[in-house]
Amino acid sequence: MTQTAASEARPYHHGDLSRALVEAARRILETEGPAALSLRAVAREAGVSPAAPYHHFKDKGELLDAVAHEGWAALDTALDAARRKAVDGKERMTGLGVAYVGFARENPALYRVMYDCSRDKDALPEQMKEEGAYCQVRNTIGERSGGTVSPIDLELATIAAWCAAHGLAEMASFKQFDALKDALGGEEAFLRAVFEHLGMFAKFDQA
Repeated sequence: MTQTAASEARPYHHGDLSRALVEAARRILETEGPAALSLRAVAREAGVSPAAPYHHFKDKGELLDAVAHEGWAALDTALDAARRKAVDGKERMTGLGVAYVGFARENPALYRVMYDCSRDKDALPEQMKEEGAYCQVRNTIGERSGGTVSPIDLELATIAAWCAAHGLAEMASFKQFDALKDALGGEEAFLRAVFEHLGMFAKFDQA
């Protein structure tokens, strides 16, 4: 596609170039992968001059940070929708887990960038704090406990739940689980069953 054609296909309003570039970067990530991403490629995808991205991002790293920011915001939205849909605390936790894995499976390249850009930072992404995605998980656990757990236990439980969802997002596509998915009734039924079994070891300990 020529630069002129790209501009006609994906016009942007004055002042929205930064967002247009981030959206272009996301399209490249999901269709061609991280190796294909560069400021020049993003400019071409967005239909602007090769120099235009440098007015907003000094390098590819800054662009990726902006993409990751959008990704965390999108994950927050997905978890919020799942949380609002649930009828009780148990269903809320399961729904959050299923929504998390679904987001990761639907946006694999974006999901990878979100974690790659966060790994070497001194603090969690802003979208994981202040009522963001991470806090949604923590608040749901706190609600289920009725406020009876200590702040440290609540934080550890949140990390454990988050890691469980992250691990399942990494493993859910393994072909070894296909027979189990069929037996349970499909992909979502499999995900729900896994999350519903997370507390089983605690029950064994109480036996």
